[in-house]
Amino acid sequence: MRHGKKRHKLGVSGPHRAAMMGNLAVALITHGRIETTLAKAKALRPFIEKIITLAKKAEKANDAARKLHFRRLAIARVRDKQAVAKLFDERVSEFADRPGGYTRIYKLGQRIGDAAEMALIELIDGNDEGFDKPKKKVAKKAAKKAAKKAAKKAALKEEAPAVEESEAEDKPAAEPEVKEQDGSSEPEVSEDTEVSSEEDTKKD
Repeated sequence: MRHGKKRHKLGVSGPHRAAMMGNLAVALITHGRIETTLAKAKALRPFIEKIITLAKKAEKANDAARKLHFRRLAIARVRDKQAVAKLFDERVSEFADRPGGYTRIYKLGQRIGDAAEMALIELIDGNDEGFDKPKKKVAKKAAKKAAKKAAKKAALKEEAPAVEESEAEDKPAAEPEVKEQDGSSEPEVSEDTEVSSEEDTKKD
């Protein structure tokens, strides 16, 4: 299995590719920026950044033998002593405080002859602060969702007392209490009626 073994082959053999990367690295170190195809720029980026890392290690090393060792490793890959000397002695201070990301690639569009994708690759200046990162849309979406939830909760709170009032209005009024009569079905007779009936019998 070849997991994690992606390489920029560029349609050439191994020695040809190594020589090509060395020549591109020399041009980039010398001029600061070069124009090439997008595929070659993407292949050059990890190559030159490893050389810059060697230069930083050499600057931080206290032993002269270690410094010479890192310089020889860079010369073996770049194959140009003057370019390596310029990087190790002059330009390495630009990358001292930068923990990676020493190059930048700009896409330039297609070449007229063969429609190849062209790009500009440059070494980033030490004083360059870079571009501001775009704000994530996820945060905006989360804020909108939170605002919607808060609005719904407020609406529910406002509706709750109104519903309680409407329920209270819908309830029928309490009926007056009716006294239950005794088991007898006869109507109650008042004392006045009884007295009048007795007087009538006496007259008769």
